[in-house]
Amino acid sequence: MLSLYSEVGTDDAPTRIRVGSHLDVTAGLAPTGPEGMPGLEAAVLAAEATASRPVALATGDPGDVYLCHPFLTHAAQSVRSNTPRVMAQPPLAPNGPFILDGPDDGCSPVESAIRRGLSEPG
Repeated sequence: MLSLYSEVGTDDAPTRIRVGSHLDVTAGLAPTGPEGMPGLEAAVLAAEATASRPVALATGDPGDVYLCHPFLTHAAQSVRSNTPRVMAQPPLAPNGPFILDGPDDGCSPVESAIRRGLSEPG
């Protein structure tokens, strides 16, 4: 989750988001199983796997919230304005393990996106 507490324009160091990157990261993490991998290794994997994805900027007004998939690749950038911006990225932990098999009905949006990333060729 990315919450904007002030206006964030293109020169105010908005978070850069690689559009659709959660699908690439899902496929890259799949071989590691439920244990996953250390954070730095996952960050390198995500950066390499999503390098060709288009980038969107998380701009907006105070009170805007971006609810992001946990595998979405995103990064900070340098501020190019003199206007301070205020944002927060509080974590949102899942309420249990992701269910990745069985019927699709009843899946959470995060589970649906993971299933899609696992089923689509990279």
